[in-house]
Amino acid sequence: MAQDPDPDTRAELAAILDRGDPAALEERFGAKLEFGTAGLRGELGAGPNRMNRVTVMRAAASLAKVLGPGKHVVIGYDARHKSDVFARDTAAVLTGAGLRAGLLPRALPTPVLAFAIRRLGADAGVMVTASHNPPRDNGYKVYWGDGSQIVPPIDSEISAAIDGVDRIDRLPLHAPGTLTELSEDIVDAYVGAMTSLPLGEARDLKIAYTPLHGVGATILAAAFQAAGFDAPAVVAEQRDPDPDFPTVSFPNPEEPGAMDLAVELAAESGADLILANDPDADRCAVAVPLPGGGCRMLTGDEVGALLAEHVITHTTGDRMVATTIVSSTLLGKIAQAHGVRYGETLTGFKWIIKAGPGLVFGYEEAIGYSVGSDAGLPVRDKDGIGAALTVAAIAASAKQDGRTLLDLLDDQARRYGLHATSQLSFRVADLSLIADAMTRLRAHPPTALGGREVVGADDLAKGDGGLPPTDGLRYRLAGDARVVVRPSGTEPKLKCYLEVVVPVKGEVEEARDLAARDLDTLKSDLTAHLGL
Repeated sequence: MAQDPDPDTRAELAAILDRGDPAALEERFGAKLEFGTAGLRGELGAGPNRMNRVTVMRAAASLAKVLGPGKHVVIGYDARHKSDVFARDTAAVLTGAGLRAGLLPRALPTPVLAFAIRRLGADAGVMVTASHNPPRDNGYKVYWGDGSQIVPPIDSEISAAIDGVDRIDRLPLHAPGTLTELSEDIVDAYVGAMTSLPLGEARDLKIAYTPLHGVGATILAAAFQAAGFDAPAVVAEQRDPDPDFPTVSFPNPEEPGAMDLAVELAAESGADLILANDPDADRCAVAVPLPGGGCRMLTGDEVGALLAEHVITHTTGDRMVATTIVSSTLLGKIAQAHGVRYGETLTGFKWIIKAGPGLVFGYEEAIGYSVGSDAGLPVRDKDGIGAALTVAAIAASAKQDGRTLLDLLDDQARRYGLHATSQLSFRVADLSLIADAMTRLRAHPPTALGGREVVGADDLAKGDGGLPPTDGLRYRLAGDARVVVRPSGTEPKLKCYLEVVVPVKGEVEEARDLAARDLDTLKSDLTAHLGL
């Protein structure tokens, strides 16, 4: 409390002490936030196990120690509670330690920060955001000079350095002349880079869009205007940034109900396409309105396949496309058919970006995409604005031919087989249940799942499959199917990723129905094996 500059968290601790609540103190001080899959992320509140000004300033001090004096760091922030405060605190600590800091001009999407790092030749970047987490959370992403998120061992070096940070009220702050408030020029440069994506010529398209109370609306509108599209119709109730996210129970466009207002707007406006960003606009959700009402939500794998084939056919030379071990295997088949290199990585965009030279497209099944051109990737991280713009270009071209994205998906199913994917997740209060389930699977590996023989198994913790070791198991099943089981890197969940591939011999819908039944059978069998 003595070192905490925030009256809100000081008052929180005073109230806990006044009521004599040791459990509340244990929750806040019994552990500390660690750098995980996406940096620091956690609930706002007091103590080292919460996101607050002390936690953030200690993280900034450790980043300064790892980087060293004289280095240049760009700092961005979204519109969540305290994001702007945490960003300015970071700038104060970094400049006080002898580094140069550039602060983005306002609350902006995460991809703008990732873009700005390389554009300005910075040595690192910090983005204050909790992406699509609940309203009570905030987070702290750290990027390196290549514009991508940090990977081991840098993350553990920063985390270890936190333990050596003195009280934050003893840290030197704000060395004169070392903080630069960046202008809108960097935003204009990002928007300009979006227009260099492979967008084709068609522009006749009506779009319904929601930023889900996040920071995507103004930047997306500017990018669409610069590219020659009509402005999308925006859900009025969700247009402006609001850290409380009042119209959704969970600010994630993948969650049931999150897109309801956008679907209503599409029906009212006669839209051809529905797009949504998550609150920091690094992810993009896509839906196609149906003639009889309602819509068909596309999965991340479906959007990834459409974007991949579009990018491949609009670029030249020695190229690579990449995705993760839990995404659909369809991308590998598309790459092979077009004669481009294919990379498969661990989960997380920080790994996708490092898949190899010539990367022009990367995606993960959790609706994250990075779209490039012959010049490469303008953003070396997920970019929900660039993805939305490119999906619109694909849909406009299809509309010109009297078709929709659903027709293009059917085309791919006929060419490559129907690749159907699904997830099975188990949320637990006791993390030991997840460890026990993984131990059981390793001790007694299944010989069959969903009526299919297990024809191959990789223990990813041993580095099987040529990837860095990670806690996970991958099973290859007879008849072109696959299951991956892994603990979540950000939530107390065990996550299972399922895929079945069904050849299309007649109608595509028949193959879809068969695949859906196969996935249901796999889920039931896997649930029994896990014992959760």
